[in-house]
Amino acid sequence: MGGENKEAAALVKKIAGLHAAISKLPSLSPSPEADALFTALVAACAPPSAAVDVATLGPRARRMRADLVRLCADAEARLEARCSDALAALDAPLDHLRLFPYHDNYVRLGELEHALLSRHAPDHLAVPARVAFLGSGSLPLSALLLAARHMPDAAVDCFDRCGAANERARRLLLRGNDAGNVAARMSFRTADVEGLTHELAAYDVVFLAAPVGVAPEEKARVIAHLGRHMAAGAALVVRSAHGARGFLCPVVEPAEVRRGGFQVLAVHHPENAEMVYSVIVARKGYLELVPPVVSPPCSCCEVEKARRSVPSTSCHLDAMDEIRRRAW
Repeated sequence: MGGENKEAAALVKKIAGLHAAISKLPSLSPSPEADALFTALVAACAPPSAAVDVATLGPRARRMRADLVRLCADAEARLEARCSDALAALDAPLDHLRLFPYHDNYVRLGELEHALLSRHAPDHLAVPARVAFLGSGSLPLSALLLAARHMPDAAVDCFDRCGAANERARRLLLRGNDAGNVAARMSFRTADVEGLTHELAAYDVVFLAAPVGVAPEEKARVIAHLGRHMAAGAALVVRSAHGARGFLCPVVEPAEVRRGGFQVLAVHHPENAEMVYSVIVARKGYLELVPPVVSPPCSCCEVEKARRSVPSTSCHLDAMDEIRRRAW
């Protein structure tokens, strides 16, 4: 046990050093220096063996973690905005989404989320009529994959509180080849989640992106708001983190989802280093009569078997160069 504590302490110390370096960057936008630091951070935090219980951190480490989660969210938003602008310069942006550095990771995440939803929620929720994606961003890759691959008949409404992000997202679809009638089934709306009320009752499934509510109190408030306004029986899919991955994105505890008025159906923690997000699948307004399935050893997890290395320190810039080359 003492050895495990020493390993965890050493990892937290390493992460703190990376946080200090990231905090000194002149900008969080993609650059060789920023890319190298964030890649090193992901490499340190993402492996399942990186076992740190963020709930037990001391006050100083908790403050460091909170700031690091915020910095990661900011950096990701800047990367997506930069890539969205570069893709929009191409004749058919949707045909080149694979140029986004983390495209394959999001493909696997989408497969996992839909598989968990199909396995643990009532059948009709796996083929919904209306879906909301909260926190879709400038490059709404997850929402696009849902509409194109997993829910081909659903109307997918994307919400983001940043109007500029929504404009970037719309531009991608306006210039894209609309195979599968994707653009016609997607909309982009500028709104804060907590400003949505009766609209939420129209959706069969709501996806909650990790950056929506970065601080724990914000996330709890958002989930409670969804619990008050989503339709009874509707599904909620929440992205969370486990272990040291909690230094990269917010951790959502199943108990927090239950307090919001949901039955937790499944909790999945990825077993490889390529998928950072944990996934919680819940249903509004049903008593939890049986415990949720946690990291189920089921066929839905087959999507994780393809092991890939953590992207290299130059992956963002290499991808951007390739996007620009094709645009020219």
